[in-house]
Amino acid sequence: MSVFLELLELVGTAAFAVSGAMLGLKKQMDLFGVCMMGLVTACGGGMLRDLFLGSAPPAVFRDPRCALVAAGVSLAFFLAARKHLFHAGVPAFEPVMLLADSMGLGVFTAAGVAAAEQSGFGDSISYCVFLGTLTGVGGGTIRDVLAGLPPYIFVKHIYACASIAGGIACALLWRSAGQTCAVLVCFSLVFLIRILAARFRWSLPKAA
Repeated sequence: MSVFLELLELVGTAAFAVSGAMLGLKKQMDLFGVCMMGLVTACGGGMLRDLFLGSAPPAVFRDPRCALVAAGVSLAFFLAARKHLFHAGVPAFEPVMLLADSMGLGVFTAAGVAAAEQSGFGDSISYCVFLGTLTGVGGGTIRDVLAGLPPYIFVKHIYACASIAGGIACALLWRSAGQTCAVLVCFSLVFLIRILAARFRWSLPKAA
């Protein structure tokens, strides 16, 4: 993995840890609960991706940097809540969670496609997109289940669809435009779709 991708994944890890820790705070979890929410959100998708790639143990256990970043960010938010600096009642809570979750989704969608490409599956666009989407939404899905909520991907705005769109763009551009361009376009597309979906309340049709 290039230095660029490693740095981007650390940024995505921090962003997803923010969204996980904030949901833990909203559910009034204790220190362990908040940190676990941040960890599973940030690392869960990557672990699922590695299992599908046959990479054991998953990268998070071989290189603890992402887990340490996630734990550190989660702890910082817990301490801020303890000191009443940031909690579920402040006006910025929901916008920060939306931005953090959108950033994490964009970064990890690109990271999943990159992992598929670098593992020799570049000829299968569908598998690259699948792994990108799994990496992007996997951690958030585990987070929601642990919090006792319906998984975000099934009930809120455009979420998995944004990841799929970004994954397709990344897989198609990887060889024609280069790694950096593909990753940046993927991140930007996913982030933009998520923000616009939240702003204009875009949703897929429901049965009732």
